[in-house]
Amino acid sequence: MLKTQVEHAKDSVLTPEMLHVAQAECLDERLVLERVASGSLVIMTRKGCPPVAIGKGARTKINVNLGTSSASIDPASELEKVVVAGKYGADTITDLSMGGDISAIRRMVFENTRLPVTTVPIYQTIVECRMEDTTTDDILSYLRKHVQEGVSSVLLHCVDRGMLERLRGSGRVMGMVSKGGSFTSTFMLLNNCENPFIEHFDEIADILRRNDVVLSLGNTMRSGCIHDLQDEAQVMEARRNADIARMANERGLQVIVNGMGGHIPASGIPASVRFYKEMGDFPLFVAGPLPTDIAVGYDHIAGAVGASLASGAGADYLCYITPAEHLSLPNPEQVKEGLIAFRIAAHIGDSMKYGLDDRDLMLARKRADFDWKGQAELALDPDRPGQMCPQEGPCSMCGDYCAIKIMKDYLSGTS
Repeated sequence: MLKTQVEHAKDSVLTPEMLHVAQAECLDERLVLERVASGSLVIMTRKGCPPVAIGKGARTKINVNLGTSSASIDPASELEKVVVAGKYGADTITDLSMGGDISAIRRMVFENTRLPVTTVPIYQTIVECRMEDTTTDDILSYLRKHVQEGVSSVLLHCVDRGMLERLRGSGRVMGMVSKGGSFTSTFMLLNNCENPFIEHFDEIADILRRNDVVLSLGNTMRSGCIHDLQDEAQVMEARRNADIARMANERGLQVIVNGMGGHIPASGIPASVRFYKEMGDFPLFVAGPLPTDIAVGYDHIAGAVGASLASGAGADYLCYITPAEHLSLPNPEQVKEGLIAFRIAAHIGDSMKYGLDDRDLMLARKRADFDWKGQAELALDPDRPGQMCPQEGPCSMCGDYCAIKIMKDYLSGTS
């Protein structure tokens, strides 16, 4: 069996993937080796594609969710979203398809992107086996299928019966909002059993190790609104995921921990990041978070605000949110809007973690010189500035009364 990145790192062997990310992230090679070994840095790999580093010392990464639903099955639209994700700077893609020919849609995703792809195997399991008829063997079979097809990461929800009991009496406004978590929980309740991902962890670890697939530990107990504050069920899940992450690292697996919830008050975001990081220094993946519930139709903006704070406080990996969040399946243009908003958030967060970036300085100098083309080339979305600005001279905001031009002319003695 081939060794995983973690196993190589623990043997003090620098792999080509480690060397690649060391150069891409401007990190010392020995530091990469140490962090991969400890689990604080993960390298998502995919055959024939550039590896992506997520975690300590790496720039904040962004995931784009796409995929069909039972109410909206349009493979052509999903293909366009894949193209948009690649064009506008996504680092990873997660295919959440639950409608149509799910396996064919996943193949289409693979064929049209070089980005690492994550899936949530229980989604396809429930769609094709039906909740009432699904067995543990089905769940493990679909997990094997996704791994064999070449996914870079799988997301599993390790909720247990104790957490469900705490949730039952919690008085939450929104209850459970995790789809994969609700499927896993319902399976447990219907079959009066424990979580198959926990009970069969050793077998699952062997399945993932064969292809060095990253284990992403889901956030079943996350909050669905900012008034559902952190409760005992969330704390229990955070501790459970940290324990599983340590067990996985001991078995040579790379692990990402999902945490913080989709909705959390802005004032609580930095403390929440610290809470998860104190549990274990594994890469922290956050959805949003949304610091308000009234930005409906503009949740990508609210989410980017929360994501900036989370990234700046130490979150490593952001799941973008689109304007269609809570409303509908996003279209390709909404995917672009959400992705650009979260690239801005990641850039702000990285400036808080690592210091100011030279790209901002370069753009400021282009702006001072009224170099519109230069500004566009340095912008996160090079297409949009050209639709709004002149070819030369001051912009229409100030016209002849541009502060920069007036003072530049005065100080240079030309006025």
